[in-house]
Amino acid sequence: MLFLAVTLGFIVENWREHNAEKKHEKEFAQELYSELKADSIVLANKISERKLKEKKMYYVASWFKDSSLNNLPEPFYPALTISLYLINRYAFEPKDGILSQLRNSGSLRYFKSVYLQKLLGDISVSINNIRERNNQEYQYWSSPIKPFMLKYFDFDWLTQLRNINDTSAIHELVYNYEKYNFHVKGKIMNLSALDKNEAANIILFYRQMLISTRTLQLNDYIITNHKILDELRRNYKLE
Repeated sequence: MLFLAVTLGFIVENWREHNAEKKHEKEFAQELYSELKADSIVLANKISERKLKEKKMYYVASWFKDSSLNNLPEPFYPALTISLYLINRYAFEPKDGILSQLRNSGSLRYFKSVYLQKLLGDISVSINNIRERNNQEYQYWSSPIKPFMLKYFDFDWLTQLRNINDTSAIHELVYNYEKYNFHVKGKIMNLSALDKNEAANIILFYRQMLISTRTLQLNDYIITNHKILDELRRNYKLE
C-alpha cells in the first residue's frame, strides 16, 4: 500500500506538472502570437508607405536630372520632403520583447514543435538583419543626404507649412498638402552650386537601398512571421 501511495503521488505530481507546462505553453504561445501579429500589421503599413516614398524619390530624382529647378511645380517640395527629410516614419522596428523574454528565461523549451523552434531562430536572425539594415539606411542618410539637405533644402518651406497647422506632425502636413488652400512656394537653395546629376544619383542610390531592404530583409521577416503565426494557430487553436 505504501508503494502504491508513493506511485500514485508520483503520477499525480507528474500530471500536475504536465498540466502546468501545457498552461504555460498556451499562455506563451498567445503572447508571442499577439506580438508577431501586431508587428505584421505595422509592417504591412510600412511597406505601403515605403513604396510611396520610393515613387516620390523617383519623381524627385527625375526632376533634378531632366527639368528646370528655377520654377518648381507644387508637388516637388512635398515629394522632396517625403524622399529625403522624413526618415523615421519609414523605418520598421520589429518588437521582440516576448521572444527575448522566452529565450532569456529558457521558456522556449515549452514549445515542443521542432519546426516552431527553428522558425523562432529564423525570425531572430531576420530581426537582427532588419536592425542592421536600419542602421545602414540611417548612416547613408547622415552622409551624404543630411549635408545635401542642409545646403540645398529650403527649410523655410517647412516653417511656412508649420504655420498652416502647428498642431499636426510634419508628415501629416506634407501628405495633406494638396488639401490646403494656402500653398507654400519652395526653392532649391544655392542652386548655382548644385550638380544635378550628382543630386539625382544620391537620391536614386538611396532609393535602391530602400527597395533592397523592402524586397530582402523585410520580405524575409514577413515570410517567417507568417509561418510562425500559421504554426501557432495550428498547434494552439489561436485566432
